[in-house]
Parts: sequence; C-alpha cells; structure tokens
Amino acid sequence: MVRAPPCHGGSCGFEPRRSRFPHKKFILKVRVRLAPSPTGNLHIGTARTALFNWLFARHEGGDFLIRIEDTDKERSKVEFTENILEGLNWLGLNWDETPVIQSQRSDSHRKAILQLLDKGLAYRCYTSEAELEEMRKKQKDQGQPPRYDNRHRDLSPAQEEAFKAEGKTAVIRFRIQDETTITWNDLVRGHMSWSAADLGGDMVIARRASANEIGDPLYNLVVVLDDAEMRISHVIRGEDHIANTAKQILLYEALGLPLPNFAHTPLILNPQGRKLSKRDGVTSINDFRAMGYTAEAMANYMTLLGWSVPEGMEERFTVQEASKVFGFDRVNKAGAKFDWDKLNWLNSQVIHELPPEKLLQLLEPLWLEAGWDLPEKKWCLELATLLGPSLTLVKDGVEQAKPFFEEPPLKPDGIKQLALTDAQKGLKNLQEQLERTPWDGVNNQTAQDLITSVAKATDVKKGLLMKSLRAALLGQMQGPDLITTWGLLARVGKDRARLRVNL
Repeated sequence: MVRAPPCHGGSCGFEPRRSRFPHKKFILKVRVRLAPSPTGNLHIGTARTALFNWLFARHEGGDFLIRIEDTDKERSKVEFTENILEGLNWLGLNWDETPVIQSQRSDSHRKAILQLLDKGLAYRCYTSEAELEEMRKKQKDQGQPPRYDNRHRDLSPAQEEAFKAEGKTAVIRFRIQDETTITWNDLVRGHMSWSAADLGGDMVIARRASANEIGDPLYNLVVVLDDAEMRISHVIRGEDHIANTAKQILLYEALGLPLPNFAHTPLILNPQGRKLSKRDGVTSINDFRAMGYTAEAMANYMTLLGWSVPEGMEERFTVQEASKVFGFDRVNKAGAKFDWDKLNWLNSQVIHELPPEKLLQLLEPLWLEAGWDLPEKKWCLELATLLGPSLTLVKDGVEQAKPFFEEPPLKPDGIKQLALTDAQKGLKNLQEQLERTPWDGVNNQTAQDLITSVAKATDVKKGLLMKSLRAALLGQMQGPDLITTWGLLARVGKDRARLRVNL
C-alpha cells in the first residue's frame, strides 16, 4: 500500500527525504506551482487553479511558481506562453521565481527513465498501434473498460531481440501492480483510496521510439520529476487530475522522491452542470477581458467558484483580502456552476468604486479605438465620472459615450417623446433662448435657469421639457444625469449642443 503524507498543522507542510538530495538545502516552506501547457490561451479553469495556488502561497508566506509544460512539441507555441503569463499578470497573480520551461529538462527526464529500466520498474513495450486498437475493440465488445493487458511486461531477451530485428518501435511502460492500493489525504476531499487495478494497466511514460532509444517522456513522469526538483510542497489542481495523482504517487515511490500534499479543487461547470468548455463560448481570460470585465472582478469571482467566504466576510473583496483567510477547509467538493449575473454584479461594483482617473485609463483606449478625437483631460474625467455609476462592463462606456462624440440615432422611445406637441414647442423655444445666450458652457445653474424659464414661457411642464431634452440630446429616454450631460456636450462646443436639440 502506498500512502501520501497527511496534512499536519496549519501550513500543511511536509518533511522531505533529505538523504535523497544531499546537495540541496531543504526548508519547511510552502511552495506551490501552476503548470500550464502552452497549447492555448489562458483558460478560466487554469486561471482559477493559479488563483487558489497563489492565495494559499500568500496565506502561508510561501512561494508561487510557474512551470511551462511545453513537451507537446506540435501544439505548444510561444505566443500561448506569453498569453498565459500576461493573463496572470493582469489578474495580479505575481510569481516568485523565473518560470521553469519543462522541455529544457528533457535530459533529466530521460535519465530517470533509464533508472526505472535498470531497476526493472519499467520496460520496453513493442505492442503496435494496430494491436492496441484491436485490444481496445475486443474489450469494448465485451463491455470491459479499456486497459493494456501488460502482454510485453515479461519479455525474454530473445523475444526483445526478435522485435528489434523486425524494426519494431517501443514505448516505455512503468509497471503497476494491480494488487496495490494507493491512498492519500486530500486537502479538499479528505481520505482518498484508489485501486491500482483501475489505472488501465502498465503506464506509458515515454513515447514510441526505435530500439535502444527513449522517446519523449510523458506527462505523469515529468510532472513528478519537475515537482520534486522544484521542491513543490503542495500540488493544487482540478479534480480531473485525481487518477493522475494515483499514478504519480506510484512514480514518486519508485523514484524515491518525497511526496507532496495534494489538493483537488472542484471543476468549473456551465449553467447546465457540465464542465465549462469551448462549446460554452467564453472560456479564456482574453475573452472576458475583451468583453469588458475587470481583473479585480474576475479574480474576485473566480475565488468564489469553489470557495466559500468565512462568516462575516462580504463576497466583494480583493485577492489580498482573500489571501488572509484562504484555506482548503472552505473549498467545496462539488463543481462550481458559472453564474453570469454574479460576475456582472461584481464587475459593476468594481467599476463603481474606481476613481475617475483609473476608470478613464480603462475607457480612453476604447474611445480612441472608436476613432474619436478626445477633448482636454478634465472634460474626459468628468465624462468618466458621469458614466461610471451606470456601467456594468468597461466596454459599455463606449456605447454610453457615443452621444458625446457622434450624432446619436433616435430610438423608438425618443421618437415618441419628441413627437409630442409640447415637446416641440418647448425645445424650439429653448433653442431660441440658447441663440441669444452669450455663454461658453452650460453649468448646473445655467441649465436649471434656462429650463425653468422656457417651461414658464411656453406653459410646458418642466418634467416633460426635461424628458424631451434628454430625447433630443441622447436619442432615447435612458441615460446619465441630464444636466451634467448637457453641460459636457455644451463644453465640447455650443454648435454641438445646439445640433443635438435641432429636430
């Protein structure tokens, strides 16, 4: 029976086997890692895993590390690595050491495979792909789960030489004894037990290669070697890795390496309860960012996807605040359903709390991208201040800013309001008043006085006149504070303010 170490004390630290690494200085310190494959942009599931690792490391005063697992040569791309690192930076998840590039350690991985071969713990398997496919088909027809039948586990030297003479290629397989039970104390799920008989037979640890050569080492082996080399104390990842953990514990034991603690976090599910995937549309951090979500809201919301806040703590928080109270005792076992309404609410709260200067930093690039010439900064700050309380997404600030830069189209509710006889009468009189008013901007008092004067002169109710002015300025009945809007429009230029009330 193989067991991983239990969690001891508040820090869940472990005592490594020092004799195995006499050249290294081990310290009892939490060290966690994110190990993404650069085969796509930063996925929200990967980002949430990074966040839980980061929160735990910061709570424990430990290190958060990055390892880029780029051993999939065909699919790994530098631009995906850059996207992952940039996305983590955007979310505020800083790391403590230079990222490790897994492919640069391939020589070390191959040496470990040779050790396993020399000890008889691994062997070359010459079963062809066609034979494997035939095996899987037969098992399927018989209603059995797919597994390798270990047919080449005990080849004689003569049999091996015969396969080599035929020019057959071989994978390297690690021996798994079916009678073994693998157990560990999972920091999220508690006691875990896995029968080695359910792991699918002897595990491939290196891809197919010609005789006497070792093909590219595979995930379950290299992750064990790299985690040991990086002195990782806690492996925190999604529950879809549980079967891998059972396999990896066997490899830790065979290689004589210290076992880390394991924590398997719940998956992120779509609203229908299935694992969130590309079929659900938005899954990458890039997608959310482009939609107008802030880094603060995304980090806040992802923390809530599987973690419950302590009693008395609000659901709106920063990651720094969450790190002070984060622990696996409040991480849920069940999958976390994605809730757009909650994310939107959190995002709106973040935007509403932003100082005008910071909000303008987010809005200004979008306004310039729309092709608008921006007036002086003070005016832009006032516009950001005006729009901020009504924004849910940052990009909403483009649509809502349009009337300040472009002639707004009339929407049905605006057309209906402007069609009223009193609306026409009041707005025409207001425009005449503006023509005779020597002013270079509408301030609150000027605007209020003008509206009151026109309402009295035309016998049009003040409320109706203000609604009509809103329709004339914005083309619709909804929008930010009317007087401030009018003042900002007027300050861009009297002609522009007059144009917008010109029916």
